[in-house]
Amino acid sequence: MTEKRFSRRSFLAGTSLLLMAGVSGCSGLIGGSDIATRRTSGSAPAVPAGTDPEDSVIGLREHPRIIASYGGVYEHRATELMLARMVSKLLAAAGQPSTQFTITILDSSEVNAFALPGGFIYVTRGILALASDMSELAAVIAHEIAHVTLRHARERSARVRQTEIVDRVITTVLGGVIDANANAERSAQNLAAFSQNQELEADREGIKIAARAGYDPHAAARFLTAMGRFAQFVRASETGEDFLSSHPSTPDRIQRAINEARNYGQPGQGVTDRQGYLSAINGIDFGDSTRQGAIVGQRYISPEHRLTFAVPAGYALQMSNTAVVAVAGDGAALRFDSASLSQGTQLVDYLRSGWIAGLQPESITTRTVNGIETASGMAQTDQWYFHVSVARIDGNVFRFIFAGKENSTAFAEAAAETLTSLRRTQQTDLAAIRTIKLGLANATAGQTSDQLAQQMGQLNRGRELFFVLNNLLPGDPVEAGMPYKIVRVQ
Repeated sequence: MTEKRFSRRSFLAGTSLLLMAGVSGCSGLIGGSDIATRRTSGSAPAVPAGTDPEDSVIGLREHPRIIASYGGVYEHRATELMLARMVSKLLAAAGQPSTQFTITILDSSEVNAFALPGGFIYVTRGILALASDMSELAAVIAHEIAHVTLRHARERSARVRQTEIVDRVITTVLGGVIDANANAERSAQNLAAFSQNQELEADREGIKIAARAGYDPHAAARFLTAMGRFAQFVRASETGEDFLSSHPSTPDRIQRAINEARNYGQPGQGVTDRQGYLSAINGIDFGDSTRQGAIVGQRYISPEHRLTFAVPAGYALQMSNTAVVAVAGDGAALRFDSASLSQGTQLVDYLRSGWIAGLQPESITTRTVNGIETASGMAQTDQWYFHVSVARIDGNVFRFIFAGKENSTAFAEAAAETLTSLRRTQQTDLAAIRTIKLGLANATAGQTSDQLAQQMGQLNRGRELFFVLNNLLPGDPVEAGMPYKIVRVQ
């Protein structure tokens, strides 16, 4: 990784993707053909035929970054085959039968979908779990195809280039330091954000495309309703921005979608294929991916790197794709991440190499923690104190960075306690990690939606989640013999 001087500002910038989870992206309707579904995060696909050369360059450049930012590519063969068939039909309906589009499933629980110039379309596991039938997912993908064919993605990338130019001017002329994490985050949000007018235009065009492909045109309004309910569910348990905040108000947008759909038929006309859709997504992972590790109580466990550590009581652990963060009630915070370091470089020399501002060289110490080589030091800026430790485990280097406004005894003890807890994983640690899968439950004769919801009682707020996932309300009837989405802990 490219090193940079570490300050409190860059520390917070590195955690802001966690604090703003769900606010980026076109997460409204978000939203012979040559169709590809990406199954690995290897080289980007060939330049799509029939697209503007600059568009293809933008897409090919940003594709690996998007994959890295969203936790990698998620592989689920039945879903991939369904998506390939669906995109082929939608492209034909959009008048793009010879255009190559690449659709990628991202290993993220965010409810999100978006498009890049050059025919790159992305859907997350989260949006697959929220959709309830073929027509709802087709509405999402048709909306994204519309963004590409209406050239919205090109306009958006122009905004990103303008931002990059401004950053270079600040750096070159004013001598400012542009934080790499903050810049990457801002670029990702710009790439995945459209204007409200563009969203409404893509809604109209997407409904037309889906209807021409034979899908229920009213699915767009249904899915917008489901997203609105999901937003309310999230807001009830978290603080922060509403992930629909960059879009037109949901009730107005739903009514517009209903009005547009009436031009193509009444509700129930066109393909929905609920059973086929649920069968295709049955068994996909649900919630946070364990690929980047797992949080179990006060512990972070990484199966990949076979390490674990614990934070003191009072620190709340959170994960992103690039770091683990723990925040305390008094404002102190921890960031745990990895660093690229040559095998021959000593940890003490790395601490002194200038990547953290205000380091006090005389504070550097070395010790072995549970058989792991570590080096630690303190740093101070105008308003912040830092306790920093680096550890080398099996050739990989990891960093603990504690930041606080006061260098209190409790702050220092928290940093020391966390480092002391670092160790290699044991089988009991790995056994504590639970995987969560999306499953199906068939309603029986006389069964109610409330009774079906009880099957998710092992989850926190599982009953509420059942109603959100199935777009039902308590007391709604269920159809005997039909499948309904449930979440299972394994």
